[in-house]
Amino acid sequence: MRILHTGDWHLGRTLEGRSRNREQEQFIDELVEIADEQRVDLILMAGDVYDSVNPPAAAEQLFYEAAARLTAGGRPMVVIAGNHDQPERVSSVSPLVLRQGITLVGLPASKPVTVHAARTGEIAKIAALPYPSEARLGELLAGEGDESELRLAYSARVGRLMQLLGREFTPQTVNLAMSHIYVLGGVECDSERPIQVGGAYTVDPSALSSGAQYTALGHLHRAQKVKGEGMIRYSGSPLAYSFSEAGQAKSVTLVDVAPGEEPVFEEIYLRCGRPLVRWSSSGGLQEVYGWLDEGRDQTAFIDLEIRLSEAMSMSDIQRLRKSREGIIHIRPIYPQMEAEMEASPRSRMPVQELFRKFYQRQTGGAEPDDSLVELFLELTEEEPREHSEGEENQ
Repeated sequence: MRILHTGDWHLGRTLEGRSRNREQEQFIDELVEIADEQRVDLILMAGDVYDSVNPPAAAEQLFYEAAARLTAGGRPMVVIAGNHDQPERVSSVSPLVLRQGITLVGLPASKPVTVHAARTGEIAKIAALPYPSEARLGELLAGEGDESELRLAYSARVGRLMQLLGREFTPQTVNLAMSHIYVLGGVECDSERPIQVGGAYTVDPSALSSGAQYTALGHLHRAQKVKGEGMIRYSGSPLAYSFSEAGQAKSVTLVDVAPGEEPVFEEIYLRCGRPLVRWSSSGGLQEVYGWLDEGRDQTAFIDLEIRLSEAMSMSDIQRLRKSREGIIHIRPIYPQMEAEMEASPRSRMPVQELFRKFYQRQTGGAEPDDSLVELFLELTEEEPREHSEGEENQ
C-alpha cells in the first residue's frame, strides 16, 4: 500500500495581513498531482486543516474541493482535527462525504478507522487520534479504568488510548497510527501554537507503541523523524508560516508498506509557496536598495533587519514599502540603542523610552512626536510598556 502523509495545512492563515490563499491553492494542485502520478492508495492528513476554529468560507471551500479531488478515483482519505481546529466543525460533514471515501475524525474515539485500498485490495487499520486535550482524554478513558488511572500523566494516558486503538491490528492488515501531538525530541518552530504547557502536554515516544508499522504525526512544521517503535514521522507543513521557518524545504511524505513488513518512506519536496527570507543589512539603506535593484529574492516575503546611524524618516519607510510588496517587517537597529541595552542588560526601561533618548541624541534634544514613536514600535513589533509601581521605586 502506498500512503501519502501530509498535515498542518492551516488553511485561512495570513502573514501579517497578507493572504496565503493563492499559495495554498497551488499546494493543493501539487498534492493532487503527486497523489495521481505516484499512484497513492491512501491519504493521511494529520491535523490543523484550518488555522482557526472559525475559518473563513474560502478556507472551508478549499478544503472540501481538495478532499473531493484527492478521492475522485476511489482513493480513501482520513483526516483528523488538530489543536487549531474546532473538532465538531471538521467532522460535521461526515455523513455527506463518508461514501466518497473521506473519513473525518474530530474527537478521539476508541475504535480505529478501517479503509480499503481500491488498487491493491489491501486493508489498513488506522489508530487515528485527533488532538487529545485533557478533557477529551478524560471523557474517553472514563470507562476504561479506575480513578487512579485517570490521574496518570498526560503522556501515559495518550499511550493508554493508542494501545486501545491498536488492539484491532492484525498480521493481515497494514497497521497505521496518526495523531496531532507534540512528541518529546521534536524540533519546533515559532509558527506552531504551543500545546505543551510547561511540558505537561509533551508525549514520550514510548506512548506511541501501539503496534503500528508507521505513525503519521502532525503539529510540528519541520518534517522530521522521531525515535520510537516502528517508524514515526512528522510530515511538516506545506508552506513556511513564520520567519522561524525561513530556509526550510517543505515536503510531503510518501510511504510504501505491506502487512508485516517495515515501511519505506520518501520525502517529496514541494515547489509551491513563496519563500520566507531574512535580510540583515549592515550597509544601511543604500545596501538594501541595491539588493532590491538587483532583484534579490524577487518572489519572497522578507524580514528586514537594517543597521542605521540615523533615525529612519517616514519617506524612507514608505519608499521601502513601495519598492517591494514582499517586505513584511522592517526592524531598524541603532548602535547607540544596542550599546545602551548591552551596558545595562537588566535595565527595565521600556523600548519606547530608549528610542526617545536615541532620537534626542540624534537631533540635539528634539522630542519625537507620538506618531513617530508608535511607528517605531510597529516596525519593531513591540507593545508599549508602562513602568510598574515596583519598577519606579527601584
